Amino acid sequence: MRTLARRSRGAGPLALVAALLGLLLLLAPAASAAGGLDDVSATLKQGKVYVDPAMTSRFSQSQADALTEKIKKADKPIFIAVLPDAAPYNTQTKTIFPDLRTKVGVDGVYAVWLGTLFDARADQGALAKGMPQRIAGAAYRSHNGDIDATLNDFVDQAAPQTKGQGVNHSTSIAWVVIPVVLVALAGAGVFFLFRRAKKRKEEQARAELEQVSRVVDEDITAFGEELDRLDFNPGAADADDAQRTDYTHALDSYEKSKRLMAEAKRPEDVKPVTEAIEDGRFALATLSARRDKRPLPERRPPCFMDPRHGPSVKDVDWAPAGGSARSVPVCQADADRVAAGLDPAVRTVETEYGPQPYWNAGPAYAPYAGGYYSSFGGGLLPGLLVGTMLGSMMSTPAYAAPMMDGGHHGYQDQHEGGDYTGADFNGGDFGGGFGDGGDFGGGGDFGGGDW
Repeated sequence: MRTLARRSRGAGPLALVAALLGLLLLLAPAASAAGGLDDVSATLKQGKVYVDPAMTSRFSQSQADALTEKIKKADKPIFIAVLPDAAPYNTQTKTIFPDLRTKVGVDGVYAVWLGTLFDARADQGALAKGMPQRIAGAAYRSHNGDIDATLNDFVDQAAPQTKGQGVNHSTSIAWVVIPVVLVALAGAGVFFLFRRAKKRKEEQARAELEQVSRVVDEDITAFGEELDRLDFNPGAADADDAQRTDYTHALDSYEKSKRLMAEAKRPEDVKPVTEAIEDGRFALATLSARRDKRPLPERRPPCFMDPRHGPSVKDVDWAPAGGSARSVPVCQADADRVAAGLDPAVRTVETEYGPQPYWNAGPAYAPYAGGYYSSFGGGLLPGLLVGTMLGSMMSTPAYAAPMMDGGHHGYQDQHEGGDYTGADFNGGDFGGGFGDGGDFGGGGDFGGGDW
């Protein structure tokens, strides 16, 4: 009887596992048989490029496998489907992107080749608004209908700019857990997934803080060296109270910037650091004017090319290579360089893709830049950065939203690329169909002033 009882108790878990496996096996054929976007989404969930059988004569499975491997190596949430201009897909051109996003359920970049057309959409947590259409358009126009060349070009351009991690990343367990969660462990599974996503965000925030901290430390050091070179003695006979006030203000700003940087826990914590540096540099400029008996300087934004240059002295029309001109505040040295037809001394920072101007170095630098320009109106910096990575992000309502949750900006609290969100996403990111918001194949229209 005891042996029988032990066998009965042991059979319970085995029976449950068998039942779950049986249910999953029943579900798998049903999904496969459904066809259409169900087949597409099932393949994309595995991190694979989907090719409809009707399109294999133009884009082979071996080409799809090679593209899948490229996306896997890039470790980015990029999803690509190659579909014929036939039912059921061509009856869903206005809803194909939001429908795919809902069925796949992952914050990422979604690109679809449909017949002879190519377009893309993305969650703003993965790629800034408008960028997927522009990248798709550039790739489409470059390869005269060659699907393989177009899709590889798209991935090559999109991957370095896409935020988040791919579905096959070692920390992304959603595709293993979700089926079991849906069947038997919904409550615990969802909690586990969101906890892992939160942990991944925290790890990414720490990495971004480490990256931007090196740059801010360089700025603090440069400010300290200016103070050392100042050669000002507050006790000198020719020093007056106004000069001593300016000098004390600059010293206090320097010490404040060091203290705040030491206390920083997240990338957004560097904003008050650069605010303090900007304030201190203006105090130094005022002190210099007082000592030289010159008119006191106007409170102007820092030099756009490199905030370490100090307060700007004028606005000049300037355009980066291949971009359109805009009026930017610059120091006198950079104004002279631009007037002479030379390149200004632009502040570059190290990124995983090599040195980049700070405005194209990623979202971690938004607080860095924002602190320098926070005293000059919220619309100034986004206007200067139109068409850049930071400009695209700062122009969104999420960035402009008031501070919340103990200091988090809205954009910091959004989902990031690679997060599983199900149907919880901004429909505006995927709204419209092929041809909406600009001619299809045009990849979106670069507005006036975009770089």
